[in-house]
Amino acid sequence: MTIVRPRWATLGAVLLAQAGLVVAAVAPQLSARVRGEEIRLAVTVVDPIDPFRGAYVDLDYPGLRTLRDPSASQPDPGVAPGERGTAYVLLRRDGDVWVQDGAQRERPAGGTYLACDDGDWRLRCGIESWFLPQGRAASLGRALADGDAVAVVRVDGRGNAALVRIEAG
Repeated sequence: MTIVRPRWATLGAVLLAQAGLVVAAVAPQLSARVRGEEIRLAVTVVDPIDPFRGAYVDLDYPGLRTLRDPSASQPDPGVAPGERGTAYVLLRRDGDVWVQDGAQRERPAGGTYLACDDGDWRLRCGIESWFLPQGRAASLGRALADGDAVAVVRVDGRGNAALVRIEAG
């Protein structure tokens, strides 16, 4: 005996699975925006605009460094040379902005930190790009190149981060 399922039930299951994937993809950013603490990080521009990706500003955070940074006076403990993967960047307040206060491979028990991917030449914490209208991206890129800008970021208790706005000085 063959069981025949109604097509709408199959369609509903497929749509429900796709909705679950969308929720899983945006959950870290949404969690940071809704439940996160607002912090300020010094920010500079890496690439003001890319014709293939559209109007965006590619950002760099001078106060954050990769775990494998050769310019570091002391390597971070517990990090093997050339090791890649998830990095937890511990943060501390330094005046008006927050700066890196160490990094590790194990999730910290508390405090403010960023959960980042340490897979290439820089940390990727989900706050590296800021999308804007074409004209505003170019002007913001010029303002950031002058320095003295901060990124306002929300960080939740699991280190997920969401870029809220950029304030040029």
